[in-house]
Amino acid sequence: MPARRKARKRALDVLYEADLRDLPPRKVLAGYLERIVQPRPDHLEYTIGLVEGVATHLDRIDELIASYAEGWTLPRMPVVDRNLARIAVYELLYVPEIDDPVAITEAVELAKQMSTDDSPRFLNGLLGRIAEFASR
Repeated sequence: MPARRKARKRALDVLYEADLRDLPPRKVLAGYLERIVQPRPDHLEYTIGLVEGVATHLDRIDELIASYAEGWTLPRMPVVDRNLARIAVYELLYVPEIDDPVAITEAVELAKQMSTDDSPRFLNGLLGRIAEFASR
C-alpha cells in the first residue's frame, strides 16, 4: 500500500474514533501518537497533516459536504463516508500538491475496502461536485 494511502487510512482511523466518541480530533491524534513505537512510519507526517488540517477547517469542510451531499445530512451519512469525505475535501481545498482526481480516487478506493457497496459511488459524486466548485 502506498505511503499516502496508509496515511489516509490512519487519518481515517483517528477521525472515525473522534467522531464516534465525540472528541476533538487533535485529542484522539495525541493518543494515537503516544501509542506509536519507534521507528515512526514514513507516512506519519502526512497522517498528522491530514488530521490537523481537517480539525482546523472542519466547519468549512462540513459546510461544503452538507451543501453538496444531495439528499443526505451529515448525521445520516455512514461515519466512514463522512470522514473519508472530510479527508478528501481537505485535500481538494488545502493541499495543492495533491491533484483533485487523486484525492477523489483515494477516497473512493478506501470506501470500497471499508464502507458500504453504495459508498464509492456516493463519494465519487459528492467529491466531484465539490472539486468542480473548488476549481471555479
